[in-house]
Amino acid sequence: MSKSIEELKTLTTQIRRDILRMVHAVNSGHPGGSLGCTEYFTALYGKVLNYKLPFTMEGKNEDHFYLSNGHISPVFYSTLARFGFFPVDELRTFRKLDSRLQGHPTTHEGLPGIRIASGSLGQGLSVALGAALGKKLDGDQSLVYSLHGDGELQEGQIWEALMFAAAKKVDNIISTIDYNGRQIDGDTDDVLSLGDLHAKLEAFGWTVLEEKNGNDLEAVIAILEKAKSETGKEKPVAIILHTEMGYGVDYMMGTHAWHGKAPNDEQLETAFKQLYLEAPADY
Repeated sequence: MSKSIEELKTLTTQIRRDILRMVHAVNSGHPGGSLGCTEYFTALYGKVLNYKLPFTMEGKNEDHFYLSNGHISPVFYSTLARFGFFPVDELRTFRKLDSRLQGHPTTHEGLPGIRIASGSLGQGLSVALGAALGKKLDGDQSLVYSLHGDGELQEGQIWEALMFAAAKKVDNIISTIDYNGRQIDGDTDDVLSLGDLHAKLEAFGWTVLEEKNGNDLEAVIAILEKAKSETGKEKPVAIILHTEMGYGVDYMMGTHAWHGKAPNDEQLETAFKQLYLEAPADY
């Protein structure tokens, strides 16, 4: 059953609680980017992506999603669980031995919703383009979505893939860049500036959309729907989505420090007070 906007907004809070609980339990993981991308994942799986359950790897006539910046697996796992791909209780096993929920998504244990092992930054766009071309060869009219970190665009393979997509007119792909301006070692502008990213992507032959309010659920849904309307026009489509790393938890926002750092007991309690739910689901 389709969820209302208000239900999805409540779900974003639940997903954020899941993210924090998971990384806290094992004192390991990447909460910052996960919290910043919660609206994207909720919008994608709640309103935009065409998929069926139970999950199949082939996904014929279904939209495919590929997470390139695999370190934000906590938000991906929580989203998949909350939308019924696997039991919510399995989130308890995050990053534990023999768990299907490894720190970076893997495929060898057959976790529903995961089509590629990811986390080696720079590779996801190439994989997504292969999937998009495969759909064209199969006469499959559905779309391929991918998500990338802004720091990830410092990898050369991304730019090779961007050139390839435009040259081969791969127009059934929508690639989103999580533009939070921060990466593990600091601000992207300080580490290796991306310059005028919008102009660069356009120069590489992509249709480029930009949303400044990437933590506004309705704005994210709208930009994804706009992107869908731009497919099928012989050009790949990119979304530059401006988000805030650590969004929803005040002490995690405005800094790169929580890129890969887990909250302690006191910090978790503080965050949960800020992410209050009347009756939170307790996995």
